[in-house]
Amino acid sequence: MDKHEWKTKREDLDCCAVIEESAMRSRERRARRKERPMPWIVLKLAVGITIGIVGYTFYVYIGRLCVPMIRKDEGALGGRATGIGFLVVFCVLGLMMLWAYEKIVLTSPGLARDHVEKAPEPSPNDFVPAWWDSQTNLTGVPYQYVAQAQEPQGQPAHDDVNAAQIPNGHHANGDAEAGMTDATPAPAQTRVAHVHPPALQENGSARKGPQNTRRVPEHPVLSPANRYCYKEGFIKPPRAHHCSACGTCVLRYDHHCPWIGHCVGARNYKFFMIFLEWALLFCLWIFATLVGDQAKAGHVDAQKIVIIVLAAFFAFFTSTLLVSHARLILLNTTTVESLRSQSVRDRDKRVLARMYPWYAVGAKRRTRKQWDKEWGRIDCEGNLWWLGSARANWESVMGAHVWQWFLPVGQSPDDGLSYKPNPRHDSQGRWRPRREWPAELR
Repeated sequence: MDKHEWKTKREDLDCCAVIEESAMRSRERRARRKERPMPWIVLKLAVGITIGIVGYTFYVYIGRLCVPMIRKDEGALGGRATGIGFLVVFCVLGLMMLWAYEKIVLTSPGLARDHVEKAPEPSPNDFVPAWWDSQTNLTGVPYQYVAQAQEPQGQPAHDDVNAAQIPNGHHANGDAEAGMTDATPAPAQTRVAHVHPPALQENGSARKGPQNTRRVPEHPVLSPANRYCYKEGFIKPPRAHHCSACGTCVLRYDHHCPWIGHCVGARNYKFFMIFLEWALLFCLWIFATLVGDQAKAGHVDAQKIVIIVLAAFFAFFTSTLLVSHARLILLNTTTVESLRSQSVRDRDKRVLARMYPWYAVGAKRRTRKQWDKEWGRIDCEGNLWWLGSARANWESVMGAHVWQWFLPVGQSPDDGLSYKPNPRHDSQGRWRPRREWPAELR
């Protein structure tokens, strides 16, 4: 290699090094930005937009629909009585929605830092592995301990029955759904099952091989070591999670809602539901009456069309949220916690896909029933916070009286600190099979 070629190669290497260093610095800057909470103006921007939309809606509906009817203008949708009736209904629904919105915006979801003291970081020995650690794996075959770097000899293990390896460091994913990563250091050993995937049968029966069973999460969610927040330096209360947008741990965290400028949690979840109820009624009333007005009118009012579109969009949006969150409350779970149940359902599907061909629908249904008999239902007996009935779950969030479900008054019955675990789980929050439940619950 002559001197010129060597110089060219050296320049190429230097250029690659500069590019790699620049990319690394860019990744570090993005990581630091993610760790910082969002600026106050960004958090509250959507609140101002929401108030502006509501104000414009009041102007168009009252000024361009109700007032012409009250004045008996030519071409109005109805007479004075109709105009007054529309105005009263609109104002009642609108004021109730604004009352609930004011309550949800001004009510804190409950912050963990106000109720717990700082605590030292747990040692690596305090952590319990967050993967499947039962004596039997997905297919009922006993596990063997092997060194973490050692590969299993002979028979390869199937992807779904290998134990996951957790990387070292303080950033294993604990609150990923909430925008936070809590630590789970890697242990020294990993359990690996030595099994072959079952063979496929053509007659629709289960594939030959070990008997498959439901694989439930073995993450000890109630373990203090696994509830430690490295961002704020304390052990989070049960069901609390760290919100990266707000930069703090929220009691019974459900989700961060930009429309209210903060999180939905233990102490404002009730008012969030009440707001959705009144917002849906408000949007449906506006949509129905303005569509009727435009159908009768001889001309198109552009401002009314804008409000019709907004009302249709927010009616769909709020109805979807209302139905999904009503279901979560009836199950006494949150958006974050529901991912745990979904993971069990996904695992069930993968196991059944290995056991049966795609067309064996009846066999899959019977197998699921057998698993439910062995473990209980995923969303009920398998839910750590299930209180025994949908009514009890609903009242724990919305209150015991019907009027509390619709009026944004008082306080939420949920303080975000006191929760009774499902006795079908162990002291660390792990789901147990039916044979290990208390005798009166089997």
